[in-house]
Amino acid sequence: MPVADWPTTETEAIAEQERLRPLVQPYGPGPSGAQDDRLIAGVDVAYDDERDLVVAAAVVLDLDGLAVVEEATAVDRVAFPYVPGLLAFRELPAVLDVLERLTHAPGTVVCDGYGLAHPRRLGLASHLGVLTGLRTIGVAKTPFTFDHREPGAPRGSWAPLTDPATGEEVGRAVRTRAGVKPVFVSVGHRIGLTEAVDTTLALADRYRLPETTRHADSLCRRALAALQKGTSAN
Repeated sequence: MPVADWPTTETEAIAEQERLRPLVQPYGPGPSGAQDDRLIAGVDVAYDDERDLVVAAAVVLDLDGLAVVEEATAVDRVAFPYVPGLLAFRELPAVLDVLERLTHAPGTVVCDGYGLAHPRRLGLASHLGVLTGLRTIGVAKTPFTFDHREPGAPRGSWAPLTDPATGEEVGRAVRTRAGVKPVFVSVGHRIGLTEAVDTTLALADRYRLPETTRHADSLCRRALAALQKGTSAN
Protein backbone atom coordinates (compact mmCIF):
# COMPACT_ATOMS: atom_id res chain seq x y z
CA MET A 1 0.00 0.00 0.00
CA PRO A 2 1.50 3.39 -0.97
CA VAL A 3 2.17 5.70 1.96
CA ALA A 4 -0.19 8.22 0.41
CA ASP A 5 -3.00 5.70 0.90
CA TRP A 6 -2.00 4.77 4.46
CA PRO A 7 -4.92 5.03 6.92
CA THR A 8 -4.85 8.15 9.08
CA THR A 9 -7.84 7.51 11.37
CA GLU A 10 -8.89 4.67 13.64
CA THR A 11 -11.96 4.00 11.52
CA GLU A 12 -9.89 3.72 8.34
CA ALA A 13 -7.34 1.45 10.03
CA ILE A 14 -9.94 -0.95 11.38
CA ALA A 15 -11.59 -1.11 7.97
CA GLU A 16 -8.22 -1.95 6.43
CA GLN A 17 -7.65 -4.74 8.94
CA GLU A 18 -11.08 -6.17 8.15
CA ARG A 19 -10.27 -6.01 4.43
CA LEU A 20 -6.91 -7.77 4.76
CA ARG A 21 -7.87 -10.40 7.35
CA PRO A 22 -9.39 -12.88 4.84
CA LEU A 23 -6.11 -12.82 2.89
CA VAL A 24 -4.09 -14.35 5.74
CA GLN A 25 -2.99 -17.93 5.07
CA PRO A 26 -2.71 -19.60 8.54
CA TYR A 27 -1.06 -22.74 7.19
CA GLY A 28 2.08 -23.87 5.43
CA PRO A 29 5.50 -25.37 6.15
CA GLY A 30 8.22 -23.83 8.24
CA PRO A 31 11.63 -22.95 6.81
CA SER A 32 13.04 -26.02 5.07
CA GLY A 33 16.71 -25.29 5.63
CA ALA A 34 17.27 -25.55 1.87
CA GLN A 35 19.69 -23.06 0.35
CA ASP A 36 16.90 -20.83 -0.92
CA ASP A 37 14.80 -21.04 2.28
CA ARG A 38 17.24 -20.87 5.17
CA LEU A 39 17.48 -17.11 5.68
CA ILE A 40 15.28 -15.76 8.48
CA ALA A 41 14.94 -12.09 9.36
CA GLY A 42 14.00 -10.55 12.67
CA VAL A 43 12.45 -7.09 12.72
CA ASP A 44 11.91 -4.65 15.56
CA VAL A 45 11.25 -0.94 16.07
CA ALA A 46 12.06 1.78 18.58
CA TYR A 47 10.71 5.31 18.91
CA ASP A 48 12.20 8.77 19.25
CA ASP A 49 9.12 10.36 20.78
CA GLU A 50 10.57 13.86 20.95
CA ARG A 51 11.03 14.00 17.19
CA ASP A 52 8.10 11.70 16.30
CA LEU A 53 10.41 9.22 14.56
CA VAL A 54 10.45 5.44 14.44
CA VAL A 55 13.60 3.39 13.89
CA ALA A 56 13.24 -0.04 12.31
CA ALA A 57 15.90 -2.74 12.30
CA ALA A 58 16.12 -5.97 10.33
CA VAL A 59 18.70 -8.68 10.97
CA VAL A 60 19.01 -11.69 8.66
CA LEU A 61 20.27 -14.96 10.14
CA ASP A 62 21.20 -18.26 8.53
CA LEU A 63 19.04 -21.01 10.01
CA ASP A 64 22.08 -23.30 9.95
CA GLY A 65 24.08 -22.04 12.94
CA LEU A 66 22.14 -18.78 13.36
CA ALA A 67 25.02 -16.63 12.12
CA VAL A 68 24.21 -13.02 11.19
CA VAL A 69 24.20 -12.58 7.42
CA GLU A 70 23.07 -8.96 7.10
CA GLU A 71 21.78 -5.99 9.09
CA ALA A 72 19.85 -2.90 8.02
CA THR A 73 18.11 0.05 9.66
CA ALA A 74 15.62 2.66 8.53
CA VAL A 75 14.22 5.84 10.08
CA ASP A 76 10.73 7.12 9.25
CA ARG A 77 8.17 9.52 10.62
CA VAL A 78 5.60 7.87 12.85
CA ALA A 79 2.73 7.16 10.47
CA PHE A 80 -0.16 6.70 12.89
CA PRO A 81 -1.17 7.65 16.44
CA TYR A 82 -0.88 5.17 19.29
CA VAL A 83 -4.07 3.06 19.47
CA PRO A 84 -4.06 -0.43 21.05
CA GLY A 85 -4.76 -3.04 18.39
CA LEU A 86 -3.56 -0.72 15.62
CA LEU A 87 0.17 -0.62 16.36
CA ALA A 88 1.00 -2.13 12.98
CA PHE A 89 -0.04 1.12 11.34
CA ARG A 90 2.62 2.96 13.35
CA GLU A 91 5.38 0.47 12.61
CA LEU A 92 4.80 -1.10 9.21
CA PRO A 93 5.99 1.75 6.95
CA ALA A 94 9.40 1.68 8.63
CA VAL A 95 9.48 -2.13 8.68
CA LEU A 96 8.66 -2.31 4.98
CA ASP A 97 11.34 0.29 4.32
CA VAL A 98 14.04 -1.63 6.20
CA LEU A 99 13.15 -4.94 4.52
CA GLU A 100 13.54 -3.30 1.12
CA ARG A 101 17.09 -2.28 2.10
CA LEU A 102 18.21 -5.87 2.56
CA THR A 103 20.31 -7.40 -0.21
CA HIS A 104 19.67 -10.94 1.11
CA ALA A 105 15.99 -11.80 0.72
CA PRO A 106 14.68 -13.72 3.76
CA GLY A 107 12.22 -16.56 3.31
CA THR A 108 10.76 -15.96 6.77
CA VAL A 109 10.34 -12.88 8.97
CA VAL A 110 9.90 -13.10 12.75
CA CYS A 111 8.17 -10.09 14.30
CA ASP A 112 8.40 -8.95 17.90
CA GLY A 113 4.64 -8.93 18.30
CA TYR A 114 1.47 -10.70 17.22
CA GLY A 115 0.02 -12.36 14.17
CA LEU A 116 -3.39 -14.00 14.55
CA ALA A 117 -3.23 -13.38 18.31
CA HIS A 118 -4.96 -10.06 17.76
CA PRO A 119 -8.56 -8.90 18.34
CA ARG A 120 -9.18 -8.73 14.58
CA ARG A 121 -6.71 -11.55 13.78
CA LEU A 122 -4.37 -9.16 11.98
CA GLY A 123 -1.44 -8.21 14.15
CA LEU A 124 1.82 -6.86 12.77
CA ALA A 125 3.13 -10.28 11.64
CA SER A 126 -0.03 -11.13 9.69
CA HIS A 127 -0.33 -7.63 8.24
CA LEU A 128 3.30 -7.71 7.11
CA GLY A 129 2.91 -11.16 5.61
CA VAL A 130 -0.14 -10.21 3.56
CA LEU A 131 1.52 -7.03 2.25
CA THR A 132 4.80 -8.71 1.31
CA GLY A 133 3.80 -12.31 0.60
CA LEU A 134 6.50 -13.51 2.99
CA ARG A 135 6.16 -16.29 5.54
CA THR A 136 5.82 -14.49 8.89
CA ILE A 137 5.64 -15.43 12.58
CA GLY A 138 4.68 -13.36 15.61
CA VAL A 139 6.64 -13.98 18.81
CA ALA A 140 5.49 -11.72 21.65
CA LYS A 141 6.70 -11.27 25.20
CA THR A 142 3.18 -10.91 26.67
CA PRO A 143 -0.19 -12.57 25.87
CA PHE A 144 -2.03 -9.29 25.09
CA THR A 145 -5.70 -9.85 25.97
CA PHE A 146 -5.78 -13.63 25.56
CA ASP A 147 -5.94 -16.48 28.08
CA HIS A 148 -3.49 -19.31 28.67
CA ARG A 149 -2.53 -21.78 31.33
CA GLU A 150 1.10 -22.12 32.34
CA PRO A 151 2.93 -24.60 30.09
CA GLY A 152 5.06 -27.35 31.60
CA ALA A 153 8.47 -26.41 32.92
CA PRO A 154 10.66 -28.26 30.34
CA ARG A 155 11.85 -26.50 27.20
CA GLY A 156 9.43 -27.11 24.32
CA SER A 157 6.33 -27.31 26.53
CA TRP A 158 3.39 -25.24 25.36
CA ALA A 159 -0.19 -24.35 26.20
CA PRO A 160 -2.94 -22.92 23.97
CA LEU A 161 -3.41 -19.16 23.85
CA THR A 162 -7.15 -18.67 23.53
CA ASP A 163 -9.63 -15.91 22.90
CA PRO A 164 -11.80 -15.71 26.06
CA ALA A 165 -14.79 -14.59 24.01
CA THR A 166 -14.78 -17.49 21.55
CA GLY A 167 -12.45 -20.15 22.94
CA GLU A 168 -10.53 -20.06 19.66
CA GLU A 169 -6.85 -20.97 19.79
CA VAL A 170 -5.01 -17.93 18.45
CA GLY A 171 -1.47 -18.95 19.41
CA ARG A 172 0.57 -20.84 21.97
CA ALA A 173 2.47 -20.01 25.14
CA VAL A 174 5.81 -21.71 24.50
CA ARG A 175 8.56 -22.52 26.97
CA THR A 176 11.80 -21.81 25.13
CA ARG A 177 13.97 -22.19 28.24
CA ALA A 178 13.35 -24.65 31.08
CA GLY A 179 11.81 -22.88 34.06
CA VAL A 180 11.78 -19.49 32.31
CA LYS A 181 8.54 -17.65 31.51
CA PRO A 182 7.13 -18.48 28.07
CA VAL A 183 6.91 -16.49 24.87
CA PHE A 184 3.67 -16.21 22.90
CA VAL A 185 3.81 -17.53 19.36
CA SER A 186 1.16 -16.92 16.73
CA VAL A 187 0.88 -17.50 13.02
CA GLY A 188 1.62 -14.52 10.86
CA HIS A 189 1.14 -15.67 7.27
CA ARG A 190 1.90 -18.77 5.16
CA ILE A 191 2.83 -21.02 8.08
CA GLY A 192 0.93 -23.31 10.44
CA LEU A 193 0.93 -22.87 14.20
CA THR A 194 2.89 -26.05 14.94
CA GLU A 195 5.47 -25.04 12.36
CA ALA A 196 5.66 -21.54 13.85
CA VAL A 197 6.33 -23.03 17.30
CA ASP A 198 8.99 -25.37 15.93
CA THR A 199 10.70 -22.49 14.14
CA THR A 200 10.64 -20.37 17.29
CA LEU A 201 12.25 -23.15 19.30
CA ALA A 202 14.94 -23.60 16.65
CA LEU A 203 15.72 -19.88 16.85
CA ALA A 204 15.69 -19.77 20.67
CA ASP A 205 18.50 -22.23 21.22
CA ARG A 206 20.17 -20.36 24.11
CA TYR A 207 17.86 -17.66 25.43
CA ARG A 208 14.17 -17.04 26.05
CA LEU A 209 13.75 -14.92 22.93
CA PRO A 210 14.56 -16.05 19.38
CA GLU A 211 17.96 -14.95 18.12
CA THR A 212 16.18 -13.01 15.37
CA THR A 213 14.40 -10.88 17.98
CA ARG A 214 17.48 -10.49 20.17
CA HIS A 215 19.64 -9.25 17.31
CA ALA A 216 16.95 -6.96 15.87
CA ASP A 217 16.24 -5.46 19.30
CA SER A 218 19.95 -4.78 19.91
CA LEU A 219 20.43 -3.21 16.48
CA CYS A 220 17.29 -1.13 16.92
CA ARG A 221 18.49 0.25 20.24
CA ARG A 222 21.91 1.06 18.82
CA ALA A 223 20.35 2.76 15.81
CA LEU A 224 18.07 4.84 18.05
CA ALA A 225 20.99 5.87 20.26
CA ALA A 226 23.02 6.80 17.19
CA LEU A 227 20.12 8.81 15.80
CA GLN A 228 19.74 10.71 19.04
CA LYS A 229 23.49 11.42 19.08
CA GLY A 230 23.51 12.36 15.40
CA THR A 231 25.87 9.54 14.36
CA SER A 232 25.72 6.37 12.32
CA ALA A 233 24.41 3.15 13.91
CA ASN A 234 27.09 1.01 12.23
